[in-house]
Parts: sequence; structure tokens; C-alpha cells
Amino acid sequence: MEQQDNYSAQQVHRNSSSCEGVGKPIIVCVGRQLGSGGHDIARMLAMDFNAKYYDRELLNLAAKESGFSEKFFEQNDEKKGFIKGLFNLGSPHVNSGSVYNSSISQESLFKFQSDAILKAADEGSCVFVGRCADYVLRERKNVVSIFITASMEFRIQQVMVKQQIDHAAAHKFIEQRENKRAAFYNYYTGKKWGAAESYDLCIDASILGLQATESLIADFIRKRFAVVHSS
Repeated sequence: MEQQDNYSAQQVHRNSSSCEGVGKPIIVCVGRQLGSGGHDIARMLAMDFNAKYYDRELLNLAAKESGFSEKFFEQNDEKKGFIKGLFNLGSPHVNSGSVYNSSISQESLFKFQSDAILKAADEGSCVFVGRCADYVLRERKNVVSIFITASMEFRIQQVMVKQQIDHAAAHKFIEQRENKRAAFYNYYTGKKWGAAESYDLCIDASILGLQATESLIADFIRKRFAVVHSS
């Protein structure tokens, strides 16, 4: 059994960085396998580069942009074709007076979320977790895309602890969730989720552990954008 990394974002303090090479904020897009530690690594990167961290926070931003409730986005997070059941859910999922009540399309919710990503990226350095952010921001020069993977056993152990389930259930949980995540990414980006050619850097976090993996990624980003530390 591989040892779990008990990293806590609040325990790490680093210098802030400026993106001297591109003269713009640094945008980091993190894709991740379930149980790989991608969320913790993304939080560390946000601290390293003095950037805002966006994961489920994007759902709130998208809800504000669209007029739909945040609960609706949460229930359909990273699911391909999730608009199909909208009209069976009833009015509580839509704010009163929404202009989208009668004109919603298959891709509308993805567009709302994409608009929220673009808006957040305009406001400064940030780290996005999932939700096709790398594709949404593909035209920008100050974006780096990372994919975090890990061995299956490492991931199963992480999920067992977090979900409080046994080994077999954790394995099934990972497979079911990842199939949906991959379908969502592949459908909206035209790329293959988890494939090396879809990202700037892919790395196995179970080899070095989360903190060392984050340090390696941070060094890659600094070299990529000629980032200079400022204390």
C-alpha cells in the first residue's frame, strides 16, 4: 500500500511569483484522475503563484451568469449532455424571470460555465480544476495545462478514506465517475481526456507524493513563463 500524502494547504507558505516572461497573469488548468490528489496539488499551485483557486467555485459564478441556481450546476457538474433533464426538474432550479427559461439549448450550461472561466481569467492569476478550462482558454498565451494521474492502488486508498467505503466499492466509484468525466471532456473539447497530447504536462503524483509533485510542476511553470520570484 502506498502511503497517503497528508498535505494541508494551510501548512505551506511560499513566496509569490510574477509572470515576467509573458507580462500577464498565470493561468493554470489542472485535469486530474479521481483520487490522484489533483485538488490538493491545485491548491498548492494557487498558493505558490498567488493565484485564485477555482473548482466548485466556478459553479457559483456560472449560476450568477446564467440565472440558474447553483444547485442545478452542482447536480450536473462535468456531465455530458446534462441539459436533457432540465424541464423535468421544475422551476426551483431556475431563478424567476430568467431569460433562458424557454430558449435553453444543449450547450447552454457549458457556455455559462465557460463564460465564468473566461471572466475569472480576465481578473488575474488563477488555477482552474477540471471543467474543460484548458479548452475554454486555449487561445490565451499565458495558460498552462497539467494532468495529474496516479496509480490505481494509490487512488483507491484515497477514495476509501474519503468516501468511507471498501476496496471494491472504491474501485467501482472511480471507474463510474471517471467515465462520466472523460465523456464530458471528450465531448466538449474534441480531445481525449488524460491523453498526453491533450496537455502541456502529465505527471504521476503517486511516485513522488503530492508536495514533491507540486514542486516539480511549479518549477515547470516558472521555466515555461520565465517567472521570477518576488518576496
